[in-house]
Amino acid sequence: MSDSLPLLKGTLDMLILKALSIESMHGYGLSVWLQEGSDGDIVVEDSAIYQALRRLEGRRLVEAEWGVTENSRRARYYTLTSQGRDHLADEARTWDRYAETVGKLLAAEGGGV
Repeated sequence: MSDSLPLLKGTLDMLILKALSIESMHGYGLSVWLQEGSDGDIVVEDSAIYQALRRLEGRRLVEAEWGVTENSRRARYYTLTSQGRDHLADEARTWDRYAETVGKLLAAEGGGV
């Protein structure tokens, strides 16, 4: 059994948008960012990242253009659009509210039905 954490629906999209709010990246760079930033707790299949990127591009939350990687390979680099930045802000507020609410419920003691 793996010790990696499962991602809740919609979380991968939000994390990709967050990464792209820092800098433009290609798919493999996003994979590394997720794994290193989570100290290995979040591991995502490359195919899931590319599916999410296509979905986000279709929704015009990210744009892509061809570039060259550090090791001289062609890759599509993804950039956050202004619409993507607004969407990320909305999603982050919702996530914070959700996490706070779940935290309160998990800390609840006594009472009950």
